[in-house]
Amino acid sequence: MYLATMIMFAASEPTVSIKLNSATQENSLPLQIAVLLTLLSLIPAIMVSMTCFTRLIIVFHFLRQAIGTQEAPNNQVLIGLALFLTLFVMSPSLKRINNEALQPLLNKEISQIDALQKALVPLRDFMFKHTRERDLALLIKLSGDAHPKTKDDVSSVTLVSAYLISELKTAFQIGFVLFIPFLIIDMAVSSVLLAMGMMQLPPVVVSTPLKLLLFIMVDGWHLIVSSLVKGLM
Repeated sequence: MYLATMIMFAASEPTVSIKLNSATQENSLPLQIAVLLTLLSLIPAIMVSMTCFTRLIIVFHFLRQAIGTQEAPNNQVLIGLALFLTLFVMSPSLKRINNEALQPLLNKEISQIDALQKALVPLRDFMFKHTRERDLALLIKLSGDAHPKTKDDVSSVTLVSAYLISELKTAFQIGFVLFIPFLIIDMAVSSVLLAMGMMQLPPVVVSTPLKLLLFIMVDGWHLIVSSLVKGLM
């Protein structure tokens, strides 16, 4: 009786296997959709950490603070400007991603994993271009990985971390330079008001229009955007 039961179970096993394979194939499409939605949810993180958006938004924030206009332009305007400038600067990399990864994936010429790997190549090239060797060496040392022989040996996590550190340093350096002329105006106005005995008048009331006038006369937005984009291209 036991032997007969084992034979019946063995005979039914291929049928069970076929059902499992069929279920796997049927569930593959929902799984692909779930993976795609997960990648879409990571787009804001990719925008901030793997593009020039961080440098642009920090510089614009420092500029607003240096002029002393408080909330003008507001955060929505600065974020919108930084976003579209990011798309402009990253357009060569985005074109490569579309031609080398997205279109072949849509045409079913490559798999999703291959498409992801090909899409990372233009972003890695951009990050390597703007990452300081000192910052990259620090992250490699902290990770405990072996010294890479080529750029391909550097992990993407290490590269992104080093790139963010380099971008933050560059953005703060630019912000410091932006503060200098406006700081000179603040000091000059304060000294004049103090010499005139007008201690009741807040210096910011006089210095803010002067700083705005200086910024308009030198066409400040044109100079800053031009310098930022040329430094990133």
